[in-house]
Amino acid sequence: MNARPDSEADLTRRSSPDAHAGGFGPSEPHTRGTRPGGITRRRFLAAGAAAAGLTLLRPGLVRGTAAQEMLTLGLIGCGNRGQWIGGLFLKHGGYRITAVADYFPDRVAEAGEKFGVPEQARFTGLKGYLRLLEQPVDAVVIETPPWFHPAQAWDSVEAGKHVFLAKPIAVDVPGCRRIEEAGRRATERKLCFLVDFQTRAHPSYQEAVRRVHRGMIGALINGEASYLCGPTWRHMDRLLRTDPTNPEIRLRAWGVDRKLSGDVIVEQNIHAIDVATWFLDAAPVSAWGSGGRKRDFVGDCWDHFSCVFRFPNDLLVNFLSKQVGSGIDDIMCRVYGFKGYADTHYFGRVMVRADDDLFNGGELANLYTEGAVNNIAEFHRAIRSGDVSNPTVAPSVRSNLTAILGRTAAYRRAEVTWDEMLRANEAWEVDLRGLKE
Repeated sequence: MNARPDSEADLTRRSSPDAHAGGFGPSEPHTRGTRPGGITRRRFLAAGAAAAGLTLLRPGLVRGTAAQEMLTLGLIGCGNRGQWIGGLFLKHGGYRITAVADYFPDRVAEAGEKFGVPEQARFTGLKGYLRLLEQPVDAVVIETPPWFHPAQAWDSVEAGKHVFLAKPIAVDVPGCRRIEEAGRRATERKLCFLVDFQTRAHPSYQEAVRRVHRGMIGALINGEASYLCGPTWRHMDRLLRTDPTNPEIRLRAWGVDRKLSGDVIVEQNIHAIDVATWFLDAAPVSAWGSGGRKRDFVGDCWDHFSCVFRFPNDLLVNFLSKQVGSGIDDIMCRVYGFKGYADTHYFGRVMVRADDDLFNGGELANLYTEGAVNNIAEFHRAIRSGDVSNPTVAPSVRSNLTAILGRTAAYRRAEVTWDEMLRANEAWEVDLRGLKE
């Protein structure tokens, strides 16, 4: 059975993967550090090709002497996923968590006890992460609601810290531009910046993409991607119902809040969209979409989307998602060529079949954990070797903007072009009144 990486589930399997929890306020306006017109399709094509050739190391390859050179970490965001991935960093053997930050004191206390962080290195409130950045940590792990990612990542780079960032990188165009600039700034300052997409860190996905790019299935004709599952964030819906106007309750229930999460197409469906843009090695020219709400959640997020992305050379990719109902649980991307096709599933088979060749990547047992473990190992290797090429940033910006393009088209129920979206540069603002600094 295929399984999604973004829902309530057995902690040993997925650990409520994207329940980043916590919340922090940006120290400056959301558009700081952006460069108008900095994101172009040509630059994405070049960056995507470089990322496609990247081979990330399995954890066992870095467990020698280098892995024993301990890196100190600050954990920003101490909810379910934050504590889960913090445990994976410790299991790697090359890291020590020496500071933690989260808006909520109970989460900071729990994480501090779990990781043995002293009281004086535990920070709360919207600006707690800024106090963490004053600590002598080598790197930070950011696992907060997506709306906060651009400011936190930028401030971390400015503080001289290596950055390990959860997806999605942002909820709007200005946020994506800020992450793009933060990635460039990190390279200039000799810092590592890694975005934690699990598919890109798995050898089977990497080989499948390499074969498609090398022409194994011939010229591409079209493609399809989907993210299909039942209701997600039930616990957040139940919580928000208790006091919908309470700003702290809203922050705890960020997964059903459109602006804090980016809506389901950006916050979760991006897993499938990212693989599609990876295969096509391009940003879309335009998108048409629609969608809506069928479940009775009190938040303002939609629970289903349907989009058609038009890529260069009139190559179309159909995208479909639902987060309601039952009977299927799958994150899929397929691309079709003149000589065959590639077929990928997050918790299933990865394969490329051509008329005269076959690559069978097998059944993926636990991509959610294996991908994160591989990314943690790669982060350690890059820091210790001084590799600041930061190849995950550009494709992450590309796929995030692609998801935003689909969301924009769906909200308008119309066709929206990539260039139109960038020119609009729409910023999503969150009301932080009533929250403690």
